Amino acid sequence: MKFFLISDNVDTQLGMRIAGIEGVVAHTQEEVSAALEKAVADEGIAVVLMTEKLVKLCHDRVYELKLHCRRPLVVEIPDRHGGSDVIDSISHYVEGAIGIKL
Repeated sequence: MKFFLISDNVDTQLGMRIAGIEGVVAHTQEEVSAALEKAVADEGIAVVLMTEKLVKLCHDRVYELKLHCRRPLVVEIPDRHGGSDVIDSISHYVEGAIGIKL
């Protein structure tokens, strides 16, 4: 099983490529959606890493994948400009999935 990166900048893509993780750079909602669909269609991809900016750009689709698809696991990573509060993001998904606020 492989990792796949969807990034909004070349620096992140280059760093991940050095670590052996292939991926794409996307800037528009259409590009992100196409990359996500490509990852979902590829049975070999188990984990999709996405920068936080792109997760926000396609929040509904990412949320749907996290709730309803067993594969791939979508993981939000901080971009090069700093990190967001990933705990709030996880709490939001838990609250939406089972109705419990953490």
